[in-house]
Amino acid sequence: MDDQAQAPTAGPVLAPASTGSGLGLATKLPPHVWFGVSAVFHYLGPAFAVLLFPHVGVLGMAWLRIATAALIFAPLTHPWRTLARADPPTRLLLLAFGACLAVMNCSFYLALDRLPISLVAAIEFVGTIGVALIGLRSLRNLAALAVAVTGTLLLIDVRWSSDPVGLFWAFLNGALFVGYIVLGHRVARSGAGDGIAGLGAAMAVAFVVVLPIGFRDALPAFFSPPLLIAAIGVGICSSVIPYICDQLAMSRLPRSSFALMLSLLPVTATLIGVIVLRQIPSLGDCLGVALVVAGVAFHKPAR
Repeated sequence: MDDQAQAPTAGPVLAPASTGSGLGLATKLPPHVWFGVSAVFHYLGPAFAVLLFPHVGVLGMAWLRIATAALIFAPLTHPWRTLARADPPTRLLLLAFGACLAVMNCSFYLALDRLPISLVAAIEFVGTIGVALIGLRSLRNLAALAVAVTGTLLLIDVRWSSDPVGLFWAFLNGALFVGYIVLGHRVARSGAGDGIAGLGAAMAVAFVVVLPIGFRDALPAFFSPPLLIAAIGVGICSSVIPYICDQLAMSRLPRSSFALMLSLLPVTATLIGVIVLRQIPSLGDCLGVALVVAGVAFHKPAR
């Protein structure tokens, strides 16, 4: 399937989303700007979420993250209207997207609870390589991918763990992350505004899926205002800001280009490790960062 030349008219039929000057500005900015914002928050939120695991549990934190995003999107995107007005194939797409978001977030946190974030990030990126290969039509882009992958392998200490359960959750998260790219790109094909409306509907579906899973673990947060505020902040940083930015980027980037740019995630993970966790990178890490940035810069997306 050639994902580089997809007409907007071939995309899903979603309920009209609210438009305004904010959305107009959003569509005028280069998609790479929105991807950069998403890349920063992709691991910033989880870095703080790990600190809350002892207080609300892993699944409780996943529940609070999804619930926060669903409640923020609901009044802005009216998910019930989007689902009601969508045609059957689009409704099925949104249901699948929502289920993917729910299970992906839970497996991501379950992996983080047992494995280093660097290893989880490495496994998460591995699946995107296949997506990036699909649609690459030039030696230049293949070379760019090779450089970015080399930088990622240098940047992250890819090692096997003695925890098979943690590896299971990490690989499940990596597989679902590929599903997030594919399904999210299909939703975004209808345009930035309608893509965000579809994201809101999918997040509502994700909340329904996760509702019985982590509610009991999340209960302590409702009796501790500071803990609840911190959990809401994690939800905004993890599922609202990056997912909106992804839709704004996906609506104008070919799927393979978006997947290649995901190689920047280990770079942002390293920078967040320096700022938040005080983990100073080695010379090899710095070289890996340089190669990843060079590979993404050298890549030429399709028109």
